[in-house]
Amino acid sequence: MTNVTNLQDQVQQRLDELAATELGLQVAVYQHGELVVDAVAGTGVTSDTLFYSASTGKGATATVANALVDRGILEYDAPIADSWPEFATHGKDKATLRHVLTHSIGLPALAPDTTVEDLHDWAKITSYLAAAEPWWEPGTKTTYHAETFGYLVGEIVRRATGRTISDVLRDIAEPLGIADEVYCSVPKEQQHRVATLVEPEGVEDTVAMLAGMFAKVTPPAIMPRAAMCNSTEHLAAETPSAGVLSARGIAKLYAALIGEVDGVRLIRPERVAEVTGPVFTGKDELLGNDASWAMGYAIGRLGSTGEESPTTFGLPGMGGSAAWADTRSGVAFALTRTLFDPAQSDSAVEIGNLVAKALC
Repeated sequence: MTNVTNLQDQVQQRLDELAATELGLQVAVYQHGELVVDAVAGTGVTSDTLFYSASTGKGATATVANALVDRGILEYDAPIADSWPEFATHGKDKATLRHVLTHSIGLPALAPDTTVEDLHDWAKITSYLAAAEPWWEPGTKTTYHAETFGYLVGEIVRRATGRTISDVLRDIAEPLGIADEVYCSVPKEQQHRVATLVEPEGVEDTVAMLAGMFAKVTPPAIMPRAAMCNSTEHLAAETPSAGVLSARGIAKLYAALIGEVDGVRLIRPERVAEVTGPVFTGKDELLGNDASWAMGYAIGRLGSTGEESPTTFGLPGMGGSAAWADTRSGVAFALTRTLFDPAQSDSAVEIGNLVAKALC
């Protein structure tokens, strides 16, 4: 207990220091289903504050898919076209949910003229993906599907259940008491809880650099910026490649994926290794890095390699948020923040390493 108490104090002290430049932060840590760190810093920030956390939300989206597989509603290796017939174009007739979750389906790009308004048009984006030609035979190569991942998973969920992924996520989160802490789409009546993101000075150069890196897949008009993420229209839209969440909410979701929390498990114990272990490993075709994917999560803790932390899986978000879990130690971690800096996630790495050193 002393170690846990010290860790809470250590994390809180560091967050108080970081708040001078990062404005608002949350950190939550679960171990074996118990909340052992719940720290916040910054004016007006509480544990209930919601943060636009970009791709950290993909962890929730993947968890919905994995929970539905465990319940027999989805199958990893059934053709997507069985429930989404329009998807069977250009050799995608045998493409599967497994290919989507491992970013190996070959559909990383949106149309070059895609606008933010288009992102809010579910039918338009999913119809585009159904008609699109994959970059390679699904399942043979990988690259990060930054924007398309959530639409693909979300439409597969919708076709199987007849409901939006937001509605299904709420059902999954409700027994954990976090239905109002993890969102793909934030209801208008909850948007007052969302922290207003702030960009650092000099961010334009960073955005331009990233726009160049991702130009083939993410049109410049939809490159995430604080103003876009703060808008009521974007917060309300169904965008499951991103998430609006609290650190406590997403950490608890991960904790319930790897173990029991408040009497709730999201998947059966015998399925944990299949969901959280490496499923596809290869060179990222666009970014050039070595990539190792579990069922919707990257292998390895942010700031380390998969070889250094092979039992850890999760996802960071552009802007500086992150969430991960470690199956060996039973630890789940999340950090959210107000400063939306696309090039810097140092605080998530630093605090995550502090937690891992103490508990993992």
